[in-house]
Amino acid sequence: MSERETAAQATLAGGCFWCIEAPFERLGGVESVVSGYAGGSTENPTYEEVCSGETGHAEVVQVTYDPDEIGYRELLEVFFTIHDPTTLNRQGPDVGTQYRSAVFYHDDEQRETAEALIEELEAAGAYDDPIVTEVEPLEAFYEAEEYHQNFYEKNPEQAYCAVHIPPKLDKLRENFASKLKG
Repeated sequence: MSERETAAQATLAGGCFWCIEAPFERLGGVESVVSGYAGGSTENPTYEEVCSGETGHAEVVQVTYDPDEIGYRELLEVFFTIHDPTTLNRQGPDVGTQYRSAVFYHDDEQRETAEALIEELEAAGAYDDPIVTEVEPLEAFYEAEEYHQNFYEKNPEQAYCAVHIPPKLDKLRENFASKLKG
């Protein structure tokens, strides 16, 4: 990843981080996607601690992107397309607060953008149920263990990945083909 002054970050939780990481890695303008943990009370939590549900963390991805190539709102539009923002503390078979839907904003502009998009989606009736995505400040991001990074790329045949990630990639291609890396 090249560190340019224009690089920005978005931190998003939408269930299992493997399922969110894979689509974002395919977007043009995205420089890196790091799986990790945010929103909890324990410093430097381990995967096992987060999975216990006792640390308060969510599994997240931290997306570093070039805002000249892809905007924060566009990243959020992808985010709201590839996961279900209407299920409280759940995505598919994954249940617990660590799988909640959340936008961890880095500044007031990100907060305002996220809140406005949620209002627009609700007003448009984009989902049958109310959006339960939390919008909260990013206080700390902890990088997940190395074996979680680029998990789908390294393990596409792994049963969980093979079932849950391809439909998200299909949604990405159907809705954002022009935004994909070449």
